[in-house]
Amino acid sequence: MLLAFHKPYGVLSQFTPDGSPNRPLAEFALPPRVYPLGRLDADSEGLLLLSDEPGLNTRLLDPERGHPRTYWAQVERIPSTEALAQLQRGVVIQDYRTRPCRAWLPDPQPSVPPRDPPIRYRKNVPDCWLALELHEGKNRQVRRMTAAVGHPTLRLIRVQIGEFSLGDLDAGAWRELTPAERRMVLA
Repeated sequence: MLLAFHKPYGVLSQFTPDGSPNRPLAEFALPPRVYPLGRLDADSEGLLLLSDEPGLNTRLLDPERGHPRTYWAQVERIPSTEALAQLQRGVVIQDYRTRPCRAWLPDPQPSVPPRDPPIRYRKNVPDCWLALELHEGKNRQVRRMTAAVGHPTLRLIRVQIGEFSLGDLDAGAWRELTPAERRMVLA
């Protein structure tokens, strides 16, 4: 079984509470014996896959296999062409150089429902959405990458894994993937 879950802000990518105010996956009536394939930190939102099949985690997340993951990051200020080029070449975060990736400003900018709680608003600092397609997933990598080029992330949403996108799945909702959608993820 392979499930798509739209993980809301403030939800852990684990079934057990960790003592924080963040909610665990156990609150979302997911089927028994599924586990998350990869993670999204509690501050991040979007597409989280879950499965009861051993081996899928390695198959999907090993950087050598090249499964792309696309994120929308709402960042402070409008990134320059050079900042986008830096992201694409790879940046150093915590003594690690990220792999090359795709980085662009979506046109038009994504329209997403407001987050609860809302992101911080600064009257004199504009923000915009930046899209990143990565083939690796280090802890808080997107946030560290955008900060490294001078554009702190205010909100982060994973919108796609492989060719499968989050689409219009509501925050907190989940569904089983069809055989065709499964092929999109695992291709």
